[in-house]
Amino acid sequence: MDLTLLDKIYDPEQFREQGHQLVDLLANHLTAAQQASGKTIDYKTPEIEKKFWEQYPKNQDFQTLAKDIMERSIHIHNPKYMGHQVAPANPLNALTALLSGLFNNGSAVYEMGMSNTAMEYLVTEQLCLQLGYDKDARGYFTSGGTLANLTALLAARSVQVSSGVWEHGHDKPLAIMVSEEAHYCVDRAARIMGLGDQGIIKVPATNKYIMDTNALEAAYKEASAKGLEVFAIVGSAPSTATGMIDPLDKIAAFAAQHKLWFHVDAAHGGAAIYSKKYGKDLRGIAMADSVAIDGHKMMMMPSLTTALLFKNGAHSYKTFSQKADYLLSHSEHEDWYNMAKRTFECTKNMMSIHWYTLLNQYGTSGFDAFVTHLYDMGKVFANLVSERPNFELALAPQTNIVCFRYVANGLDSLALNSLNEHLRTALVARGDFYIVQTKLRGTHYLRVTIMNPKTTEDHMKSLLIELETLALTHIKSTTVPLV
Repeated sequence: MDLTLLDKIYDPEQFREQGHQLVDLLANHLTAAQQASGKTIDYKTPEIEKKFWEQYPKNQDFQTLAKDIMERSIHIHNPKYMGHQVAPANPLNALTALLSGLFNNGSAVYEMGMSNTAMEYLVTEQLCLQLGYDKDARGYFTSGGTLANLTALLAARSVQVSSGVWEHGHDKPLAIMVSEEAHYCVDRAARIMGLGDQGIIKVPATNKYIMDTNALEAAYKEASAKGLEVFAIVGSAPSTATGMIDPLDKIAAFAAQHKLWFHVDAAHGGAAIYSKKYGKDLRGIAMADSVAIDGHKMMMMPSLTTALLFKNGAHSYKTFSQKADYLLSHSEHEDWYNMAKRTFECTKNMMSIHWYTLLNQYGTSGFDAFVTHLYDMGKVFANLVSERPNFELALAPQTNIVCFRYVANGLDSLALNSLNEHLRTALVARGDFYIVQTKLRGTHYLRVTIMNPKTTEDHMKSLLIELETLALTHIKSTTVPLV
């Protein structure tokens, strides 16, 4: 066995040299990206990209490898990135990610992650208080909103359903209620839990794409008449497609009336609890039994890190009750420091150090500034869209998510759908800007999420001009059906 190879792999001086080179590369990239220098995405088809890496030279020097990875990745720090709900990670947390990567401390048991376990308790305690919960609330971190929503619904089932599902399985059909506009991960969580089609009660949305609370009572009674035991209702803050926030206070009142667990998927918008201007839009969230908030969306952190918060701290222990004596011992007091008793994950990265470090260095003001500015810029973009006769909004935005489309006289609905789909494809192919798309009740919309605080009104105007140019070129070169 050649131990010299292992010596090389773990060589501190090689790490020092490569680390300095990488930080210099990243700092230079950050400078160029923030100045909108170069493309936001140099798009390649999946097959071309796979072939590039299949044929990549062996034993390539690390600096060249890093450069190639950077060049062939989407540049989220470019202010012309206005696509998915992923934050441009703040540089300080890039360093805490490095710390986490090297130390590799988990948090299944306290000894394997002393600092990050203690930090997790303190940060989630602060989040609970900011949310409006009292001292009895508790929380923990999970790897992403999908897992957080699943874990919350598992806790809801454990608390609400008297038959002991964890030990004995389902002995009756169970169901949850959720808006038809909710993120697909809620539907997925319900299916993982074995609820099936009938156990996912989709509540209609209004013309503003928020849950129609006037339809709740009828939907609940219909489910009960079918023999379904409804145990939870989920509100979105906001929904992913439109960025609109469900009326949380009204949903909370309905949940209390029928003794349902109320969970809020606030993966994107939960950070607004720190915004003095927009926190009011989350009215009613403090009445939720559980809330999920992503750090990697509107709190500037690297992926993945999500806080799952429980109004009743005891419920945070109810989801899982398996015995693992080699890891966990029985305790008469609250052993918050043994996280495997509470989370789906046994080992997870040191995600709490991202949250703690930001709070330690900048306080809560950084979160307020980030959310408030980006929500404001969402309205700026919407105003720019409204001022141009060849664009229309799907609806006035409530957050930093804006749905809009290009319109032209003489084109029917199918042709307009096809045109807007083409515009997004052509825009990404050019690579200067990056946006996404969605379909709302059969109508194809372009979708922008202002995630970068460096994105200015001038960048937004340039985007609309480029879309207009692409649209006119496409219309002139294509035979389209007239109305």
